[in-house]
Amino acid sequence: MVKDKVCIVTGAARGIGAAIAKKLGENGAHIAFTYVSDSSAEKATALENEIKAFGVNAKAYKSNASDFVQCETLVNDVLKEFGKIDVCVNNAGISKDNLLLRLTPEQWDDVMNVNLKSVFNMTKQVIRPMMKAKAGSIINMSSIIGMRGNAGQSSYAASKAGIIGFTKSVAHELGSRNIRCNAIAPGFIETDMTHYLKEGTAAESFLKDIPLGRFGKAEEVADLTLFLASDMSSYITGQVISICGGLNI
Repeated sequence: MVKDKVCIVTGAARGIGAAIAKKLGENGAHIAFTYVSDSSAEKATALENEIKAFGVNAKAYKSNASDFVQCETLVNDVLKEFGKIDVCVNNAGISKDNLLLRLTPEQWDDVMNVNLKSVFNMTKQVIRPMMKAKAGSIINMSSIIGMRGNAGQSSYAASKAGIIGFTKSVAHELGSRNIRCNAIAPGFIETDMTHYLKEGTAAESFLKDIPLGRFGKAEEVADLTLFLASDMSSYITGQVISICGGLNI
């Protein structure tokens, strides 16, 4: 579905990002992906080798998506290594949940920089080669929380809602250049960030609001990403697609 496309995936050492990188590589794409901490280097190397086993090129880059200069360097390095950029998946993200009364300015800024500013940084860098090629797909990872809000997650919700507005604006700006921009809004997905959801009464509370009666899997988010990265979604842009088991209906 994405044979010989070059895809950048940020924040891909684990969780949803790793699942996306593997899914795209398994379907023929060449993968450049990022990780940010030294503690993730071993996982990144393992993922790089796993993707290469599919017969495609893959390379891990230590790069902080919330830093504009590092994003510029990353994109230049990817262009030198791979020759082009067809798809950019802005997946890097964190949460620092706290009630607004207790939320510090530092916590707010950290979430905004990693979740929202990173999307601006990477998108601004990749659109130049995409405009030159007159083709491209940008996929931004939002969240169902950005659409409905949640107590104790004002910073996370605001950052993910900002991604939605940014996505729609970019779709308007770049549609004439055949560059598509869409957002994915996952619900409760089983990852390291959401492990607590499976414990005791918390799990029961969340599950009762999900019509499909279960949490999602990272691979299911990866399947949707694959569709948006491929030419099968060539007439889809500016959309926010929820993958939440029906939580938002």
